[in-house]
Amino acid sequence: MPVVVTLVEIRKALAAIDPIPLIEAGFAAYSRGDVVVPPVGELVFDNPPGDVHIKYGYIERDDFYVIKIASGFYDNPKLGLPSGDGLMLVFSQKTGVLEAILLDEGYLTNLRTAVAGAVVAKYLAPRQVSAVGIVGAGVQGRMQLDWLRRVRKFDEAVVWGVDEEELAAYRRDMESPGLKIRTTLRAEEVAAAANLIVTCTPATTPIIKAEWVRPGTHITAVGSDTALKQELEAAILARADRVVVDSLSQSELRGEVYKAVSAGAIGRDRLVELGRVISDEKLRRASENEITVADLTGVAVQDIQISKAVWLAIRSAL
Repeated sequence: MPVVVTLVEIRKALAAIDPIPLIEAGFAAYSRGDVVVPPVGELVFDNPPGDVHIKYGYIERDDFYVIKIASGFYDNPKLGLPSGDGLMLVFSQKTGVLEAILLDEGYLTNLRTAVAGAVVAKYLAPRQVSAVGIVGAGVQGRMQLDWLRRVRKFDEAVVWGVDEEELAAYRRDMESPGLKIRTTLRAEEVAAAANLIVTCTPATTPIIKAEWVRPGTHITAVGSDTALKQELEAAILARADRVVVDSLSQSELRGEVYKAVSAGAIGRDRLVELGRVISDEKLRRASENEITVADLTGVAVQDIQISKAVWLAIRSAL
């Protein structure tokens, strides 16, 4: 019988795991062609608004393959429920036996997404960060800020949200000695203050406009993971000196790049995969004046790496 692992047990196991090098290694393996990742399975709902992603795959010559199901239903907070849920299934790559069911309630998806944001910032963000901008004051907006502090030093964050109640809760939860949180309902104030920006909303129309983005800014977009979503005006990608994607194939069907290419703002020849940036320093930020954009649609190799690490830690303690 597979071992059923609860979120409490998952969080305990994560205390001894540094996921940044794991996620980096996963992206590098993916861009080398060492990872088998079929197209994303997807369900999109209109009423109430929500989506479900099924991501799965394996690293060649590894011990496991993983199937992940993660949902986001965006009216759930009105019902007193979290917007995200999900689980990860860890199978033996040698026998096909289901070894573990990780009932992570969407937490591992949120974690690996936030860690990917930190990985991107490590290689593409300016060395000197005036302030971090967070567009989206939900769970992912909190986790992105936490993980960015592992790779860059900064003492101020400017956060955009949909209402004052949400922003007050963010400021209460996230402000700490050495980190000032400034909140706003005007997204242009984020771009005016911050040169490292992360967008993490389910928006279907752009929130950040090209005219607001200053030279030297890096933007990581993580919210646009379907064909319908868009957080950045396509002209931002046209202005950018470097446009990085986590997956070239997924960017053909979803994300900011999909929208920008469809609008004729950029060509696909402008794109480079994150795994190549990690492996080749010539593809990283070359100056403090560059505008760089990373479009993260979420790749199954992230789920493989984080769930494998959690399961190995738990299995060793059984």
